[in-house]
Amino acid sequence: MRPATIGYGLALAAALAVPAVGVYPVFMMKLLCFAMFACAFNLLLGFTGMLSFGHAAFFGAAAYATGWLATARGWGTLPALGAGVVVAATLGTAVGALAIRRRGIYFAMITMALAQLVYFVCLEAPFTGGENGLQGVPRGSLAGLVPLRSDVAMYYVVLGAFVGMYLLIRRIVHSPFGQVLKAIRENEARAVSLGYEIDRYKLLAFVLSATLSGFAGALKAVVLGFVTLSDVLQANSGEVILMTLLGGTGTFLGPAVGAGLVVTLQEYLSDLVGGWVTVIIGAVFVACVLLFRRGIVGELLALRARR
Repeated sequence: MRPATIGYGLALAAALAVPAVGVYPVFMMKLLCFAMFACAFNLLLGFTGMLSFGHAAFFGAAAYATGWLATARGWGTLPALGAGVVVAATLGTAVGALAIRRRGIYFAMITMALAQLVYFVCLEAPFTGGENGLQGVPRGSLAGLVPLRSDVAMYYVVLGAFVGMYLLIRRIVHSPFGQVLKAIRENEARAVSLGYEIDRYKLLAFVLSATLSGFAGALKAVVLGFVTLSDVLQANSGEVILMTLLGGTGTFLGPAVGAGLVVTLQEYLSDLVGGWVTVIIGAVFVACVLLFRRGIVGELLALRARR
């Protein structure tokens, strides 16, 4: 049996045993939601080579849509989640159609500007709750069969969603479409010379990344029961970039590892050091850049390849 298969099996067994060993399920669900967000972002940055500074717009817009439909309109959990994903996909199509016309820093600046527009809409719109956000988002049930009020039941649903997204991203990357994305990342001019319409591929990659990011945001709204402006804040876009770079861009597990590191530091150090937790995370990032230029998982894979 391959070592990678054994590693995946052990990781899955440990994840399944989390409720039994006394780890706080809500914390783990939050971690998994941000791991999904980082994996979705890595599909764009790590495998297509496009740096977006505005992915919090899709994460937060889907969260607001799901929270509003569940609280104000009384929608069930699955329809509200589905609507949130549709909102993220629609927004991603609109933003992507404008942003992919530019490259490099100009692409990044356009995504950041449009994300700020989404932030101000969420701040001023009457149905978003303004600075108070949306409170009391119900968990409901899964297709009327599995009640999600229990943290344990909700945890296994979120874990299943993470595994499903992880396998989906692997399938996308290993498909012919994914190979074209990697060709665009490595040498865009060569991909054009081979006859590929790269703008179509880049737009589809952007929409896929936005859609999966929206799913992570919508699920987080259901898990925590509230949506706030921090979900669409520019700092959230910065954090997902940090998570991806820490874990390793262009790797499958790297973004999840980076998300776990950042969320754990924020959760357990904020009570001890307050606002200094940002400084500590920054120091960790600088250390990783200096010592692990490929990211934590990237360096481990490179070490294994050398051996």
